[in-house]
Amino acid sequence: MHETSLGGTIRDYLSGEDIDETTYEEFRQALAKLLVEEFEYPRESLKAKVDLCFTIDGEEMCRTMDLVVYDKDNKPVMLVMFCPGDVGSYEREAGCAGWLFEGGPVPFVVISNTMEAYLIETESRKVIASGMDSIPHYNDLLERAANYKFDPVPEEKVNRLQRIFYTYTGFLQGTCCSESCSLPKL
Repeated sequence: MHETSLGGTIRDYLSGEDIDETTYEEFRQALAKLLVEEFEYPRESLKAKVDLCFTIDGEEMCRTMDLVVYDKDNKPVMLVMFCPGDVGSYEREAGCAGWLFEGGPVPFVVISNTMEAYLIETESRKVIASGMDSIPHYNDLLERAANYKFDPVPEEKVNRLQRIFYTYTGFLQGTCCSESCSLPKL
């Protein structure tokens, strides 16, 4: 299933503004509300729908991260990706996203279908916890993220990670039914 417009608008939980209602937006909103109300994330630490852009054979591609969590210095510390269906089928894509995200590598990535969640450590690209309660509370996340010191990622590794990431996200870039499945331009 691809994200498509439902033709209406809903109130964005983070900004309070009216936004396009899509097949995924209610799930994105539920994840934002969960982080703020249950896991004590300050609203200002969350940004929704942030593009992770990368280049394949000279062509720029972008994959939207549903939520990005920032620390008090505005450094990304966790990505949150909504995944329709089996959470486990998004592990490799999410691990690559953590390495490639601008301002990163980002120490952690959460993938969730809003019923199940995996917490992935970017450095190893491994699931380190599962279940909705695997999502760290904000202060715990900041404490854990402070222990991560990444060296600059060598260009060769970036190129490999971009190719892997593209194999998982490429269908969004025009190889599937992107004209009928994409969101309308605003």
